[in-house]
Amino acid sequence: MGGKNHRTLAELAKALNLRSGDGRRLPPLILMTDARRLPDPLAAAMTLPRGSAVILRDYDSPARAALARRLARLCRRRGLKLLIAADWALALAVGAQGVHLPEGLAHRARAVRRNPRWLITASAHSRAALVEAARAGADAAIHAPRLATPSHPGRRPLGAMRFARLRREAPLPVYALGGVSAAGARRLKETGAVGIAAIGALQPERKCRSR
Repeated sequence: MGGKNHRTLAELAKALNLRSGDGRRLPPLILMTDARRLPDPLAAAMTLPRGSAVILRDYDSPARAALARRLARLCRRRGLKLLIAADWALALAVGAQGVHLPEGLAHRARAVRRNPRWLITASAHSRAALVEAARAGADAAIHAPRLATPSHPGRRPLGAMRFARLRREAPLPVYALGGVSAAGARRLKETGAVGIAAIGALQPERKCRSR
């Protein structure tokens, strides 16, 4: 695992996962790749504890297939789950453990399950989207932004209390994404979140050089 902040975030995610009752089948911590905010997803994945997951997005990258293969090898070696966003053919080709669907594709969750053991997650940014993802057969949803985050600068953050209410009404497990730092994650304790999804908070921590 990486530095102190990473370890704290992983511990908090694990506690949420166990408290939710879905810990046996769902990873507590998910790293979501982002070509702009996370330029080295392989280095970030190396800091994850065993049992975590990586969602490969990077939709427009010409090197996406090659990155998927490298991540697949790394995830197998380190005991991580790899989910490919919006490309079930690529998920099959690299031996990934599932697929992540953007909100607009969530209705296809059941149809894209090429492997009965796959984990299918879906982005859902509203109560209606959570219901749709559950009806379509998704195993879990990722909801954002929970707190203020650079990836959604113009969107009002949900906050812990509103997230907790939405989670209670949701018909499937929900991950919190967006501005979830090690400090902010403590506010998720009573919300019912199944775990934490993050981008910037899982950026590899730089080591200080001694002079």
